[in-house]
Amino acid sequence: MIAPPRLFDWPLRRLHLDRALRAGHRADFLRRRVAEDMAATLTGIVREFTAGVDLSARDRVFEQALAVEGLSERVQVVRRIDQAGSGLNALQTTEIPALEAESSDLVVSILSLHWTNDLPGALAQIRRALRPDGLFIGSLFGGSSLQELRWALGQAELELSGGAAARVSPFADAFDGAGLLQRAGFALPVTDIDRLTVTYANPFDLIGDLRAMGETALFAERTRPLTRAVVARMVQLYGERYADADGRIPATFEIVTLSGWAPHPDQQKPLRPGSAKTRLADALGVREEKL
Repeated sequence: MIAPPRLFDWPLRRLHLDRALRAGHRADFLRRRVAEDMAATLTGIVREFTAGVDLSARDRVFEQALAVEGLSERVQVVRRIDQAGSGLNALQTTEIPALEAESSDLVVSILSLHWTNDLPGALAQIRRALRPDGLFIGSLFGGSSLQELRWALGQAELELSGGAAARVSPFADAFDGAGLLQRAGFALPVTDIDRLTVTYANPFDLIGDLRAMGETALFAERTRPLTRAVVARMVQLYGERYADADGRIPATFEIVTLSGWAPHPDQQKPLRPGSAKTRLADALGVREEKL
C-alpha cells in the first residue's frame, strides 16, 4: 500500500500547540464557537453518551460548552487525548488517534483534522473506535480560510522573489466530506460549512492570533525564510486590496464540520428510489402542470 504524502511535520505541530497553551485563552474564540455548535447539536439527540472522547483536548472548551447546555450528565467525556503534552489522561504522539476498537460512543475533534497527513486513515481509525450507533463530530478549516493572507503573501513573493513558496497550509478545498465518511464506514454522513470573517487592525495582529491558536504553517518540507521586504509588501498589498473604510483588514475562516454514525441495524435507512408514496407537488401544496 502506498503511504500518503507527508505534508505536515507532526512533532512541530506539538511544539506549536505547546506555544499556544502558554498563550492562554487569548485566541480560542474559534474553538469555543465550534464547541458551542457541537454541544447545540447534541441537545437535539435524545440519548446518553457515557463514553465520549475529545481528540483535541488542549483545554476543556467542549466540556465547558456541554455544561452551558446542561448536558454534562447526559454527555460524558471520559477520555481526552492531549495533542500538546499538558498531562491529560492520554497523550497523542501521532496524528492517528490512539483508540481501542469499539471503546467509545462519541468522538469529537475540534479544529485539528486539517493537520492530518492521512485524513481517510484517521477517519477509519475513529470509525473503528466507535461502538455501534456511536457518533463522530469533527471540524476542520476549509479551503477558503485565510484566503486574503494567502493572496497577499503569494503576490508579495511573486513581485520581489520571482516565485511564491507555500506559506499558508493547504486547507481542505472543495473535498467530498460525506464521501470520505462513507469510505471510512460511517452511516448517515453529513457535512456543514460555516464561514465567518474576523477583522484586525493589521496583518501582524492576525498572525499573532494564528500563533496563539497553534495554527501557523508546519510543512514537512521547509521553505525559505520570509524577508522583511516581502513582509512589508504583504502588509501593503493586504491593506490596499482588503481594508475597510476604517483601515481594518478581514480574515476569512471557513469551518467544515463532519458528522457520521457507526452503523447499527436500528438506524434510519434512506428510501429506495421510486418508493415515495406522496407526490412532491402534494407535499408542497402546489399544482402540478404537465409540459
